[in-house]
Amino acid sequence: MQRYIFLDLDDTLFQTLHKCPDADDPRLQVRALLSDGTANSYATHKQQWLWQWFEQDFKIIPVTGRDAGEFARVQLPFAEESVIIHGAVILDKQRQIDPQWLARLQAELPDYYEKLLAVWQDVERFAARYPGYKPRLVNEFEVTWYGVIKHSEGREDALRLMLNEVIINHPHLRDRSLYWHLNGNNLAVLPDIIRKEHAVSFLLERYRQQHPELFTFAAGDSHTDAPFMALCDYALIPKDTQLHQRLAG
Repeated sequence: MQRYIFLDLDDTLFQTLHKCPDADDPRLQVRALLSDGTANSYATHKQQWLWQWFEQDFKIIPVTGRDAGEFARVQLPFAEESVIIHGAVILDKQRQIDPQWLARLQAELPDYYEKLLAVWQDVERFAARYPGYKPRLVNEFEVTWYGVIKHSEGREDALRLMLNEVIINHPHLRDRSLYWHLNGNNLAVLPDIIRKEHAVSFLLERYRQQHPELFTFAAGDSHTDAPFMALCDYALIPKDTQLHQRLAG
């Protein structure tokens, strides 16, 4: 029986230093870098053990919102396919873009593009009025995929203000052409066709054709991880994360 685990990265397998339970623990290991090479994310001793277990017993498929550049700076030896940009892109084992998956999204994405830009104009107008907001459109592989907003002070309450004032009631959010996701200092606005579970479902179908039996795990920390985790036989949720708090009430 072939074993796969579909594995979210940030806040599941590692996190920024201020989110670590003990930032002074000498056993912390660097797991991701900023573009200038500065260490940015760390694995606790338990997370290091978790990776060792996964590496021994599973084929590991990362499923992440990171773009290609951010994913390339993760300091882990992934050997299988990778789901990046919230499911917009699948990379093969050589870190090349999967043409079959890309063609499927490119056929539908233009229907959403103008709607995303309409929302983004309102986002940028709001950001121009209030300091601290850092909106950007994610462009890779010559495609604009989605938009993300951060705040210079790392304030989720500031992002929630923009969410409530600009995004939630926008017509393109209300008609469900687009959806939003807020977790910590990340507020994303995405076309409805870009979802982690769509890409995971695509890979599961491929793996079932390759192997007579599959045993699948998933691990993730956020609301947007739950749908792809539900596709697998078992799910793991880190303690005190967004998804854990939701389930614990």
